[in-house]
Amino acid sequence: MGNFFPQKPVITPKSLLMVKPELKSGSVLLAEPFMMDANFKRTAILLAEHTSAGTMGFILNRPVGMKITEVVTDFPELDADVFFGGPVQTDTLHFLHTSGDLLADSTEISPGIYWGGDYEQLKFLIKSELITSRDVRFFIGYSGWTGGQLTDEFRYGSWVTAPMDQNYLFNTRADELWSLIMGNKGDAFSIIADMPDGVNFN
Repeated sequence: MGNFFPQKPVITPKSLLMVKPELKSGSVLLAEPFMMDANFKRTAILLAEHTSAGTMGFILNRPVGMKITEVVTDFPELDADVFFGGPVQTDTLHFLHTSGDLLADSTEISPGIYWGGDYEQLKFLIKSELITSRDVRFFIGYSGWTGGQLTDEFRYGSWVTAPMDQNYLFNTRADELWSLIMGNKGDAFSIIADMPDGVNFN
């Protein structure tokens, strides 16, 4: 009788996208590379809140081509781009920043990254040059899911999760961010990061 060698499971890009997610505030959602939804195609989304009631976050790599002073007329002078945070409530403005020790009522969602805070105080700190464009990023609208919805989307391989890094927010080009984060996951994810549009796993 010959020797029996158990076969190792074959890891494919599709199977990697089906792994159990680690959903929590401060993690990054990466869209699978061939998602057709125009709102989320090749997006990297920082989760600001994740509870049993639902999840919300902000797309990190969709600049709208406008400065904050073009969006808010009474805003102090600041050379800061505005990003599309997601398709929910696109008439609202949100911000992420690194100045939680200065800005009251802000919430730390990842080490060194804060969400929101006192808006009038933010403008004062910008006028005082205590907060610069290297410290804050603005978003129109947000991305949101009802309780259990995002988990269901994971079952279909629509998303993978990744750890957040402060450099992703302020020191990485938007058009390189999705590939960088996907590639940083290592293993076969590096292959996924380099895949062009138009390839299908099915």
